[in-house]
Amino acid sequence: MKKKSGNAATGMTSIERRTVGYLASIYALRMFGLFSILPVFAIYGQSLVGGDAAYMIALAISIYGLTQALFYIPYGAASDRFGRKPVIILGLVVFVVGSVVAALSTSVAGVVLGRAIQGAGAVSSAISAYVADSTREEVRTKAMAMVGASIGITFALALIIAPPLAAYFGISGIFWITAALAICAIIVLLVLIPDAPVRPAASETMRHGDVLFHPQLFRLNFGVFVLHAAQTALFVIVPPMLVSRASLAPANHWWVYLPVLVLSFAVMIKPMLSAERKGKTSEVFRFAISLLFAAFAVGPFAVQFGLWGLVGFLLAFFIAFNLLEALQPSMVSRLAPPEMKGFAMGVYNTVQALGLFFGGIIGGVVIKRFGESSVFMVCAALALAWLAVAWKLKPPPPRNTPAPH
Repeated sequence: MKKKSGNAATGMTSIERRTVGYLASIYALRMFGLFSILPVFAIYGQSLVGGDAAYMIALAISIYGLTQALFYIPYGAASDRFGRKPVIILGLVVFVVGSVVAALSTSVAGVVLGRAIQGAGAVSSAISAYVADSTREEVRTKAMAMVGASIGITFALALIIAPPLAAYFGISGIFWITAALAICAIIVLLVLIPDAPVRPAASETMRHGDVLFHPQLFRLNFGVFVLHAAQTALFVIVPPMLVSRASLAPANHWWVYLPVLVLSFAVMIKPMLSAERKGKTSEVFRFAISLLFAAFAVGPFAVQFGLWGLVGFLLAFFIAFNLLEALQPSMVSRLAPPEMKGFAMGVYNTVQALGLFFGGIIGGVVIKRFGESSVFMVCAALALAWLAVAWKLKPPPPRNTPAPH
């Protein structure tokens, strides 16, 4: 009797699922280090030395993104040359050091230093390239969606559990937890994840500039900057709004985040499946950007209605955010030259990190000069610019590749 081979073409093999699952968990553990302070530091950071300066609070939130931006491309390019595993281990060790520095700090300046060191362990590009190496193009979107979903789930968990953790253990406790999680990630990488398949040798005619100035990749790079700038700017204002407009104590903010995030994941499943199975990636991509713009445009009016207005805004934001987080890395990996996936993902993650950095700065400056509502309008303008840039984006047709054994 003939073995079924169709499943290998249309679904992930067991080794693909295991490898991607473990790599996604490492990605998620690292990202928890970023996300966990977003919903709490604007409040609890005020108790640290120097915490009365709003710009220092914003810097502590966003400096992680700046140092990541400096190291993503070197890590990605190094992983192309020296292998994925050694580079990822190095980055995780650096991340542990930064977590310990931040945990031991009693001032906002010390937390800024620790967060800067954390960001220097910028291995997301190497992990994304590892995922691309270990999967066929036919299932690449699904694989990258798993990684994107891990980011979204981590974001959700951070928003839900960080407030009670901060209330019980303090800010330092969160940093100790992130250090422990990074050590667990090193163990997972060494013990459970197989080595990446051999990559094609770099073409003599292929140059890094071909990736940097690729028009389709530029559209995605611009988009990830906007998405994460908006995300960081948003969480400079949302936690205080939940206190002032919804009368929710910081430890209870998960009451809002949990149902909103669960519902947003449920809503995004159908368009996500449509993008992969029916070849509607471009349409779903533009829809998600349009929803992001609409959420920010309506945001200043929605929050006037207190708790329910904030819930409605956050639901629309997270539906768009989760869709875009799942779609974009897959599109980058498919558009990038196979021998330069690490470098391409390094560029993508660098721009993402710059968005995280500048988003916090934008949020802090705009609030100080123009007030909370202006943050929504700045983010809406950025989303509208992204929609214009992305309108003609066309993902490449899939190429058939053999399943890994």
